[in-house]
This record gives sequence, structure tokens and C-alpha cells, in this order.
Amino acid sequence: MPTYVAFLRAINLGPNRKFAKVDIVTATEAAGGADVLTHINTGNVRLTMPLRSRAKVEATLERAYREQAGFEVPTIVYTPAELRAIADDARELTASRPDLERHYVYLLKEEPDPARAAELEARGDQVNAAVVRRRAVHLLLGPGYQAGGVDPFKCEKVLQVVATNRNYNVVTTIADKWCS
Repeated sequence: MPTYVAFLRAINLGPNRKFAKVDIVTATEAAGGADVLTHINTGNVRLTMPLRSRAKVEATLERAYREQAGFEVPTIVYTPAELRAIADDARELTASRPDLERHYVYLLKEEPDPARAAELEARGDQVNAAVVRRRAVHLLLGPGYQAGGVDPFKCEKVLQVVATNRNYNVVTTIADKWCS
């Protein structure tokens, strides 16, 4: 059975969007997922499922999560190879920028339109950059970055795709743990 890594968007952010890990596991298993694992409480899920289409896996999980949580839970799915490539890109980009204060990775439901990706990347300057690679955007925030502002580039708005973000450590840790 194929293995997938799913990232849930906009959960556990306030009093009305709580979705505990135990409920995520229950819903994932109800959707037909097996060998379910989670990593921290921000909606990171590893599972196996007989479906072979990423879109079908996402839709199946989103239905199950909506039923369990009582609200919409946009879900972005990668194969282990895809996530490993994103983590490799993250390591390469971080190594090339020793001055980084923050490195966020936006995980995208769809590959962005090339013109929109170019528009986003053009917003960079000598200190901060957005690098689009396949279904991920790496926000590289350097000295002077204002702590707390995760998305100064407005990635989702510019790219017009569903996305969720994780920091460099979460992405690389999950890839090391689940994608070897």
C-alpha cells in the first residue's frame, strides 16, 4: 500500500478549530488509512492507504476530518519522495544562507502558476526571499525580520493556492523520520 504524508491546514489555532491528535488518528483510520502516525499537534500525519491518486487521498481525508472535527480541514498530501525532495531543498537553501533568522516552508495543494510563482519570488530583496520549487515555497527571512510575521510575502494570496506552513525544523524532522 502506498505511504503518504498529510499536512492539515488551520487546526488548533484557536478555541473553535481544535482537532486533537487522537481524533486525527481516528478520522484517518475511518477514512481507510492504516499505520497512522502523527508528529506534534499541528496536523502532520503519516499513513498508508490503497488509493493511488493524491487528489483522491486528499478528498477522502478531508471528508473524514470534516465529519470528525465538525469543520473543514484542508489537507495537503505528499508522497515520501516528494517530501524528502522538499526537505533536501530546505537544507540546501538554509546552507546557502548562514544569516537566516527564519525558514518557513509553505506546502502547496497544487503546483502554482509559473507567472504567479515569478511574481512571488520578485518580492524578495537582499535580505529576504521566497523560493518556489514544485509544490513548496521556501520563505528565507534574514536579519531584521520582524519575529511573529510568518508570511510577509503573502504566499497564498499571490499564488492563489491552498497552502499550510511549517518551519524548517518540522519539515526536515518529518522527512528524516518518515521518508527514509
